[in-house]
Amino acid sequence: MSPMISTNEIIKSYGDLQVLKGISIEVMEGEVVSIVGASGAGKTTLLQIIGTLSNHDNGTVIINGKDTGKLLGNQLARFRNQNIGFVFQFHQLLPEFTALENVCIPGFIAKTPRKTVEKRAAELLDFLKLSERLEHKPNELSGGEQQRVAIARALINDPSVILADEPSGNLDTENKNELHQLFFKLRDEFNKTLVIVTHDMQLAGMADRMIKLKDGLVVS
Repeated sequence: MSPMISTNEIIKSYGDLQVLKGISIEVMEGEVVSIVGASGAGKTTLLQIIGTLSNHDNGTVIINGKDTGKLLGNQLARFRNQNIGFVFQFHQLLPEFTALENVCIPGFIAKTPRKTVEKRAAELLDFLKLSERLEHKPNELSGGEQQRVAIARALINDPSVILADEPSGNLDTENKNELHQLFFKLRDEFNKTLVIVTHDMQLAGMADRMIKLKDGLVVS
């Protein structure tokens, strides 16, 4: 079985500071992998490079068989939109839009017919127990509800890969535990591959595998 995500000798510097010093990892299809390490170890930088949100200086990133370094401009944006879903610590929901509208946005960007997108968004929000909250705006939702809306948005284009950056960092214990269970449900019910950057060792320990970074290198 070929890996869903493969990075080879990824190097990234900001000015004189080398943040990643040759990172090679593989994540198999349907695997839940956590990335841990102290602040400044390079976790978020690596996640952004895997997600094609940030360029690397050297090395290769292959996702679902595609070398992302060979995609340019609109090609890369289209690939990201179709293949990768993102979940961030602060949800990044647009405040002027309802839960349903926020979830629909990546689908509209992909030029999927409006009715198809809205139906899919409503189904995902229902799956995430938010069917009563479709017309609520982010400021009318709890932190846990906002994070579930963000997860629905990440799923709307049925991407192979979900990347999460400190997803439970802003949640209380109850919502955190719910979110942790949900990630494994996404893998089991939707066959997603998940990479989760986290300081939360409980979440990290639940993953199929934990990758530890230290000073820009994989140490275990």
